[in-house]
Amino acid sequence: MKWRSSSITLRLTVLFAAVSSAVLLVLGLLIGNAVESHFVEQDMELMSGKLDLVAHLLEKVQSAADLAALPGALDDSLVGHHGLAMLVLQPDQRTLFSTGDAQFPASLLTRQSGQTTASPQIWQQATDGGMQPLRGISALLPSGIVAMPPLLVAVAVDITHHEHFMASFRKTLWLFVSLAAALVSLLGWVTVRHGLAPLSAIRQGAAAVTANRLDYRLAVDAVPAELAELADTLNTMLARLEESFQRLKDFSSDLAHELRTPISNLMTQTQVVLTRARSDEEYREVLSSNAEEYERLARMIADMLFLAQADNGLIVLHREAIQLDREVRELFDFFDALAEEKSLSLTLAGSAQASGDRLMLRRALANLLSNAIRHAPPAGKIAVRISSSADAVHLAIHNTGEAIAPEHLPHIFERFYRADPSRHSNGEGAGLGLAITRSIIRAHGGEIVARSDATGVCFELQMRHG
Repeated sequence: MKWRSSSITLRLTVLFAAVSSAVLLVLGLLIGNAVESHFVEQDMELMSGKLDLVAHLLEKVQSAADLAALPGALDDSLVGHHGLAMLVLQPDQRTLFSTGDAQFPASLLTRQSGQTTASPQIWQQATDGGMQPLRGISALLPSGIVAMPPLLVAVAVDITHHEHFMASFRKTLWLFVSLAAALVSLLGWVTVRHGLAPLSAIRQGAAAVTANRLDYRLAVDAVPAELAELADTLNTMLARLEESFQRLKDFSSDLAHELRTPISNLMTQTQVVLTRARSDEEYREVLSSNAEEYERLARMIADMLFLAQADNGLIVLHREAIQLDREVRELFDFFDALAEEKSLSLTLAGSAQASGDRLMLRRALANLLSNAIRHAPPAGKIAVRISSSADAVHLAIHNTGEAIAPEHLPHIFERFYRADPSRHSNGEGAGLGLAITRSIIRAHGGEIVARSDATGVCFELQMRHG
């Protein structure tokens, strides 16, 4: 767990040093084995040459006299070969020739006829200067005397120099590997620090992001290709944060403005009433006016709570099959009085069944019809068209009111947004109706769009089948 939480620099440095040290160590061991094999080959070549020499001399032995003269010939052949030992045993195990006090192991002296040691043997013997390491081989070699069994010839070479060299080599190898590991660790640390410098730059840049500096973006071209996607993702995240923060800022400003108006009205009316004594009728009128403002505040707060739940996916739907044309007719009956005041024509075409929460969908449709009635001109027309396709149910509400300017059309579903700011002062709602409608439709897995042209304004929504 501690290793996983350690810094990337430390982890990469340790890994780099470990791999480099392992490579150096393996390379050193391979070189050491190659040198050792070379020494073995040299010794084997020397000892095999001596065995061939002894075999050649034995072939010339034709009598007992020749055999008696053989030690002298062998002694002459070893002149100049310091550190070389030889032992020749007759068939009756008597020593025919021996150099000094060479002590051959029993395993080399028990060869069978025609058998030669496949690989050299190493042993140590005690000398006045300490233990002496030897490497030796043996073989049974025939003589020229007919019917005489072969003689056992053992040859050994002193490998003290070789072992001293290999010990020094291994010591140097370990020292070199240790120093190389330290150097590689240092170089690796410097390299990793340099390679991770763009991450530090990204960290410093992200640390500089504040609520007042959300427009900061990372320079994607200035980072390595491996970090380009990370920088691009962070830039996208910063863009979303900036957009969300701006929406929140605008929303807070709009909300404060919307709440200030009814509160200001309540305070003004109350202060005016308290300036002098009033009749019961006057107090009743003021209280009635205040009650309207309270209702407006209550509706606004309820709408804001609903939108907050929608933004966080907390709306709970009670789905059921809904006959959309029946709901629209019932809403026509509800808005009939308002439509008659403006001499509006309400028409419905088509029918379809959808799946959803009846109360929420009724609220969304009511918001759309109320909006259409409010913006339709006197003697205008409001037409509702319902249709169904293989994938979804479609419902469109068209009114012959004034077209919405293209620059306002993308924003009409935003909270407190009004294409005509002058409508804010005439008591036409708080500007949350269309935002609530979109939240309801999206909670049902549908979508709503607005279109506007010379014939009027049309809101089109689509939902799943019932």
